Amino acid sequence: MTSLNTFGLISQAEDFFSLTAETQLSALLERVKQVSAYFVLGGGSNVVLNERINKLIIHNQLKGIRQVSETDDTVFVEAAAGEVWHDFVAYCIQQGWYGLENLALIPGTVGASPVQNIGAYGKEVKDYLWEVRAIHLLTGEQHVFSKDECRFAYRDSIFKHEAKDYLILSVVFAFPKKWQASLNYADLKKYPGLTEQSTAQDIFDAVVAIRQQKLPDPKVLGNAGSFFKNPIVSPTKYTELVAQFDGLVAYPQENGMYKLAAGWLIDQCGWKGKSLGPVGVHDRQALVLVNRGGATAADIRQIAEAIQADVAKRYGVEIEPEPIFV
Repeated sequence: MTSLNTFGLISQAEDFFSLTAETQLSALLERVKQVSAYFVLGGGSNVVLNERINKLIIHNQLKGIRQVSETDDTVFVEAAAGEVWHDFVAYCIQQGWYGLENLALIPGTVGASPVQNIGAYGKEVKDYLWEVRAIHLLTGEQHVFSKDECRFAYRDSIFKHEAKDYLILSVVFAFPKKWQASLNYADLKKYPGLTEQSTAQDIFDAVVAIRQQKLPDPKVLGNAGSFFKNPIVSPTKYTELVAQFDGLVAYPQENGMYKLAAGWLIDQCGWKGKSLGPVGVHDRQALVLVNRGGATAADIRQIAEAIQADVAKRYGVEIEPEPIFV
């Protein structure tokens, strides 16, 4: 399992099933009946794997992309769950299906994107998702979840809760034929050459360049991307923090709440560039934890809990990890 997680953590699974075609689903359902626990693995980019996993690991490697239909104003495209997310975004741009360019270079697979409701640079996957096709691993029932049924929230969906026993097979996206650039995010607003007249390819290229500058390559330095979620606080808490801390980075939300930049909170606590054992906080992005060599899940947990404690003590704010501990 060490090569199947971007943190590069040393890990072994009790049992393993590689799903490469839907014709294997019957065999998979039979295997699930024989085990006490299982976990669905995609790109391994949002997980912290224990050294020994006493579960059946289902590696979803289903492939395929196709245009399923179109109307006067929308193109509907289905992608299999095992498609690499960034490759899918790049393919969409090549085909003239625009909208996902702000989400370029996010690690992981298409199937994981609705589970986490992945987002970056002012956009979330829910903005273009139409429906999710999935199978219940305990009953074998197949179901198509509409966008509303997915119950999307910030880094959250029904697939983390009531629908956690569903294996996602494919996702259908709805791309508008009349596309408009989305440059509301600060890093894109100030990026040289980007304007409202920029193309989707221009934005894609800019996002890739920004991410490569800020985030370490997992092939070189093991990591799971942004490790902590940006906490949401009430207007009262926001007012209290602004009065106390100069330069607080926060973004007003539609519901009146405020999203705080977790990276800023961590940086201000002095963690950027620091290490605890074999795990460190990246020197360019305080949201990212990195494996400096030979780290285990216990090492990740140790530094994460230390950071959480410091942020809570200084700001009275709880920050939650994004990756799933398996």
